[in-house]
Formats: sequence, C-alpha cells, structure tokens
Amino acid sequence: MASQLLSRTRAPTCPGARRARPSAVRVQATLLPLPASETRSTVDRLKKLRLITAIKTPYLANGKFDLPAYDALVSHQIENGVEGLIVGGTTGEGHLMSWDEHVMLIAHTVNAFGDKIAVIGNTGSNSTREALHATEQGFAVGMHASLQINPYYGKTSKAGLLNHFNAVLNEGPAVVYNVPGRTGQDIPDDVVMEICQHSNFLGMKECTGNARIKNYTSKGVNCWSGNDDESHDARHSSGAVGVISVTSNVIPGLMHKLMHGSPDPKLNADLKELMAWMFCEPNPIALNTALAMCGLARPVFRLPYVPLSRAQREKGAALLSKVQEHIPGCKSVRVMEDHEFILVGRH
Repeated sequence: MASQLLSRTRAPTCPGARRARPSAVRVQATLLPLPASETRSTVDRLKKLRLITAIKTPYLANGKFDLPAYDALVSHQIENGVEGLIVGGTTGEGHLMSWDEHVMLIAHTVNAFGDKIAVIGNTGSNSTREALHATEQGFAVGMHASLQINPYYGKTSKAGLLNHFNAVLNEGPAVVYNVPGRTGQDIPDDVVMEICQHSNFLGMKECTGNARIKNYTSKGVNCWSGNDDESHDARHSSGAVGVISVTSNVIPGLMHKLMHGSPDPKLNADLKELMAWMFCEPNPIALNTALAMCGLARPVFRLPYVPLSRAQREKGAALLSKVQEHIPGCKSVRVMEDHEFILVGRH
C-alpha cells in the first residue's frame, strides 16, 4: 500500500525541464474508509470508539522519527484492544514537527495500520488556512478523521470560532478538542451546540471535567474524556463514549478494561497514582520518560521537552514496576541517569 499513498513521477531527463509535482491520492482503508462523501455509517462507527490513544512519537538519536519503535508501540495498542489513534497530537508532539513530517507520519500510520485501527490526524491549527491545508493533505493520504483545536494565541470571537470549525468540518469527519489550559480559551457551550449539528462532527475531546461532559451528553453531544484520571467516571457516570488517553501508551490493556464492560472502581483506584504521575509535569514529559525507562523508546527528547527529575523518575519507576506485566514489550523498568538522555534542538 505504501506505493499507493503518493503518486510518484520520474525525474526529468531534459536539461531545464521541471519535475512534475507529485499528487496525493486517497487510500481506501478496509476498516474505516473516510472521504467526506462516505455514507453516514462511517461517521457513526467513529463516534463509538471507546479507547483512542494519543500515540507517542519516538525519536532516533538525531531527533528524526524512529519508525520501527513507533510501529511497535502502535502494534501493542492494536493487540490490546485500542480502537483509534491520535497521530501528531499534543502527546505525539505534532507542534514540534514540520507539516511535511506531520503528514508523512499520518500517511505511514495509514499505510501500516489503517486497516486495523482508526487513524485520526491532528491537523488543527490556530490559522484556519493552515488547518484547512493540513486537513486536506491528511485526508488525501487516507486518515479516517481529523482532530481540530480552537485557535490559540491569536484568539477569536464566537463568530470566528463558528466559521473556523465549520470550515474544517467541511473537509471531513473531525473531533473537536477543548483544552483551555493549553489554548487559553474555553470553547463556549453555544458554539459546541451549533457545530455539533454538522454532519462531520464526531464529538468533543473535553478536558474541562465531567460536569461539562455530562451537560453535553445529556443534550446528545458525543464526548470523549481528555483526562485519564476522570475517564472511568466520565465513561460510566457522565455519558462519555470513552477516552482519548495518554496512559494507554503504557498500559493499553488496563485502559481497555476501564472503558469496556462494567464499571471497575477498584482498578480505577489502583491506577490513579500512575495516572497522576503521568501528568506531574506538562504532558508528554512523563510519558516520554516512562517509555524510555521501560525500554520502549530511545531516551531522546526534542526540546523544549526534557526528562523528569531524578526524584520523579524514581517515583515513576516504582509505579511502573507495579504494572509491568501489563506494559506490552517491557522487559524491565529502570531509573535512568541524567547523562543517558539525549536532548535535540535541531533535527
């Protein structure tokens, strides 16, 4: 399928001749084919995904993508019941990628796993023009849906939000992401109630808490919790369909248990301390550190991210050791030394 993702042209043979520009083509994934013109049933299937992992992007020592490590992480997700991936989200450090890298990673994920798991590309931006261009490219290489943020830094009005979201929703199915702690702007309820009527609206990734989720779900608005520590109650008490999770990078099977079947308050309580540790510093710092300590990713950080302090690494190693049997691919957990981590500013 890799050869189908982008059409290639031969190099020109005549001096001065221009190389033809390659054109992207849609890939029809057998699980969830998602051009915007697809039938309503496709959107409905995406709305029912209970466990979506905001997947980590591992790096080589030079800061480039470590695709074999990435593929292993994704395979672990699929084997443990994860139904969807956010590619290049906050956790996957899409904001530290060029758009070429970003779209390439989406295309790679579709090519390698698009028939087994839903691929949701984080193609949102605070610039509507940029969001439209990236989202169009993402759908061209076969992603099933997009993740769209409200414009941050250069914040806009309610009317601006409505125009922005309607423009990107016109491109294809999308999850709308509300995380005021990162954007500096809470998407108003009345904006959500209007955009949820769009045929390509899949739901909210809501990070303001379960009271907001319950308010939305009581009005028929589809929601995923964006907070791991609240996701069990969001799913079983507040009407959320599931969670878009960071912790599932490490313990996908246990997060699957929390989201599927009957409520499991004991398991939820047992995982609370680990979930809290995963956010002891801004995400994805703890996750990156955890995956390195578990031997699942090289200890490489793209700046401005740096590893956790020695004290936090010791705490995390103890917590991870308790659940090691549930961490796919982890042979041991060890506290790493400062000199073992590689910080990359240019890549």
